[in-house]
Amino acid sequence: MVQVGSVIRFPVPVDMEPHVRAIFAPFRDASPERPFVVGQLGQSLDGRIATVSGESRDISGAAALDHLHRIRAHVDAVVVGAGTVIADDPQLTVRRVAGRNPARVVIDPSGRIDRKGKWLACDGARRILVTATDAATPDGVELVKLEARGGVIPPAAIIEALHARGLRRILVEGGARTVAAFIESGRLDRLHVLVTPVIIGSGRTGLDLSPIQRLDLALRPRSDVHVLGGGDVLFDCDFSECRPRSG
Repeated sequence: MVQVGSVIRFPVPVDMEPHVRAIFAPFRDASPERPFVVGQLGQSLDGRIATVSGESRDISGAAALDHLHRIRAHVDAVVVGAGTVIADDPQLTVRRVAGRNPARVVIDPSGRIDRKGKWLACDGARRILVTATDAATPDGVELVKLEARGGVIPPAAIIEALHARGLRRILVEGGARTVAAFIESGRLDRLHVLVTPVIIGSGRTGLDLSPIQRLDLALRPRSDVHVLGGGDVLFDCDFSECRPRSG
């Protein structure tokens, strides 16, 4: 990446299509003076991210997966919760597109995960464990200890801690509860919802937000829609003017 004045701009491949350039303009142009946080959610037409048995790996189509990896290539850190690590053992790397691997951050307030997993691979990317415990960490893993409230580490504290460590562009990739927590805290700048044309019919829903009583309390982010290959659709939602939900 290249710093121009107060703005850090990421190199853009010359063969990147114009609509893709437009999607990632907010990433490239974000000020380094404050964190830029984007959430990502891949789901079926009927809003599911996994079957009732927890199977989720093949929901997103090839174009949606390419887009996810492209997001990773545009950020400094990718964040997931302990549940995602336990269920999916994700690599959290850039493999499908050109780019560098971001730092891999796992939120584990109570020390649920063991000291194994693909996120711990020694490939040159930073590995960071955010926890409220005095957990031992494998060699090379950075420990960030923060206070938990009701078993949850506040998203604002996580973002501030990562930004203080030089991680300015942050992708919150999963799972559903983790993304929802960042939405409800009002700390997302963008949300990329990738919808794949498959109907599951039952299973885990994409977002687990607290209920509201009135529709005027619903979040209505300004959104752009992009049709990707294979029928995958991206909803690029701008949360910069959305207030946190309440009531």
